[in-house]
Amino acid sequence: MKCYALSMKPQVELDHYDTRILAELQADARLSLTELGRRVHLSQPAVAERVRKLEAGGVITGYRATVDLGALGYGIRAFMRVGRAEYARVVKLVQQTPEVVNAYNVTGEDSWILEIAVIDVAHLDAVVTKFCILTETSTSIILNAAREHLPMLPPRGEDVKPPIKKVENA
Repeated sequence: MKCYALSMKPQVELDHYDTRILAELQADARLSLTELGRRVHLSQPAVAERVRKLEAGGVITGYRATVDLGALGYGIRAFMRVGRAEYARVVKLVQQTPEVVNAYNVTGEDSWILEIAVIDVAHLDAVVTKFCILTETSTSIILNAAREHLPMLPPRGEDVKPPIKKVENA
């Protein structure tokens, strides 16, 4: 199986062992290489080499703990849509705002979608106000997350739909 970037050029050749390794590590990144090998039916040295290849190829980009922001005292999570503004100014403000958990430069009516975590409504207002100085914003408080942090695997051939072909009028 090939892994593709936006350019649709193959980046790293993945087989079923690589896919199983990715699934296991996304479920529990703290697995030892010995335990990982046991789960995917490979020796520890073979698993270590495959993990190194996945890291070197940019498929595995890091390992981290998933933290419950509510347990840290952040009672509100929200998405803030930020309108058109100078790219560098938004990036600078995002970098200066620790409440921004994730920041995405997007297409469409808005230029940015930010995920923010704040303590309460007054804190939310203070963060939103920083961005309102740059441009218009719209904020939605997250009530419940139905899906987060689930493992992603490469698409299978049958999952990839062929492009729609334009029909020419005769």
